[in-house]
Amino acid sequence: MRAVVTGGAGFLGSHLCAALLGRGDEVIVLDNLVTGSQANVEHLFGRAGFTFHEHDVSTYIWVPGHVDAVLHFASPASPKDYLEMPIQTLKVGSLGTHNTLGLAKAKGARYLLASTSEVYGDPQVHPQPEDYWGHVNPVGPRGVYDEAKRFAEAMTMAYHRYHGVDVRIARIFNTYGPRMRPDDGRVVSNFIVQALQGKPLTVYGDGEQTRSFCYVDDTIAALLLLLDSDVVEPLNVGNTDEYTMTEFAGIVIEVTGSSSEVSHEPLPVDDPGQRQPDISRAKERLGWVPEVSLRDGLGRTAAYFREILGG
Repeated sequence: MRAVVTGGAGFLGSHLCAALLGRGDEVIVLDNLVTGSQANVEHLFGRAGFTFHEHDVSTYIWVPGHVDAVLHFASPASPKDYLEMPIQTLKVGSLGTHNTLGLAKAKGARYLLASTSEVYGDPQVHPQPEDYWGHVNPVGPRGVYDEAKRFAEAMTMAYHRYHGVDVRIARIFNTYGPRMRPDDGRVVSNFIVQALQGKPLTVYGDGEQTRSFCYVDDTIAALLLLLDSDVVEPLNVGNTDEYTMTEFAGIVIEVTGSSSEVSHEPLPVDDPGQRQPDISRAKERLGWVPEVSLRDGLGRTAAYFREILGG
């Protein structure tokens, strides 16, 4: 298969590129390196079938030759990033989705959209199944990401219904693992870096808000199964194990062997109170369940951060 991966130099995209190459596919990466880094894919340079192009997919896209799949993973994906780049986030979710769908239509390629659990907003249904429409504040600071992804899903389905494009939509819940940026502002990287440096772990609010964390290898396995499947409707990809932020901080301290304590800061605007996927559809349609435990995945991730932080 010849696949175009937008955002392929990002955390999740780089793992996806390696997995596609590992199964014998050809990979063409388009990334403007706003939040991604060539360092994430430098081990792939020189591999047969891998090419990299620095390009903003919010502008016109053309790829010569045949294309079998277009996987749209380009977007700032952490609150820190999309709050600093709100307009770019909206543009890559709207114009970028339009351009990549246009490429898939022109090439007769399958299309996979990396959507997000953020389409559920601050959910009033728990856990969140795919048929839940969400509870999103469209004019709040987080709305630039939430609504960009909701729009991207709507456009993806419009191209499927109107143009007959073969589409897949993955609603990805909190994914973590090696190649996360130490300063990306996500809770996993924040906590691990703080723990390794002996600093207090920053918990927002009372720490009773919950999240569910999926190790990157499990997420990638689900994405490849989804790409190869016939599942057109949105599909949750995540781990159903749910932790409060207070519990999660304690586990990070335990796994890293840190002496850090916990400090509390005010809760950010529109921060979701609960987040847990219903993965019944993934189990039934893909035969997929996550396999890596939180402590195992955190151990692997902490080892990565120890290396890049110099100890």
